[in-house]
Amino acid sequence: MTDIPRPALVLGLAGLAPFVFSVATQLSPDLAQTTLATLGPRFVGPYVGLSYGTIILCFMSGVLWGFATRAPDRPALYYCLSVAPALWTFFFVGDGPVSSAICLSLGFGGLLGLDWLFWKRGLAPGWWMQLRGMLTVIVLACLFATATG
Repeated sequence: MTDIPRPALVLGLAGLAPFVFSVATQLSPDLAQTTLATLGPRFVGPYVGLSYGTIILCFMSGVLWGFATRAPDRPALYYCLSVAPALWTFFFVGDGPVSSAICLSLGFGGLLGLDWLFWKRGLAPGWWMQLRGMLTVIVLACLFATATG
């Protein structure tokens, strides 16, 4: 494996902040109250993690779409696979915090499988799975905390 480029690593880790903050506000009533008073209800508890998770799962569809442009054989298959995370989110996320956390978890798990497929076919960079595996574990842990409340 090749080393993860520093900007990708730093931005990837920074992208975990809303997930971690979501869990922190679920576990700390004081942090939740302060956040509620300063930023409003969208940034407290499961709402911030679930809305951000929805955005990121759809964003990752776009990343896979970019990788699909590199497919020398059967590009239509890769384009179709690339939109699966966004469609999954559209159809299955939004029915309450527990259900949404579970569906997002399944979506991120499926995304990791797609990441692996695109990486294995040489469409993603050599360091891709190293980064995606690490980020996905943390995202799934945060979503698990939300689902189990």
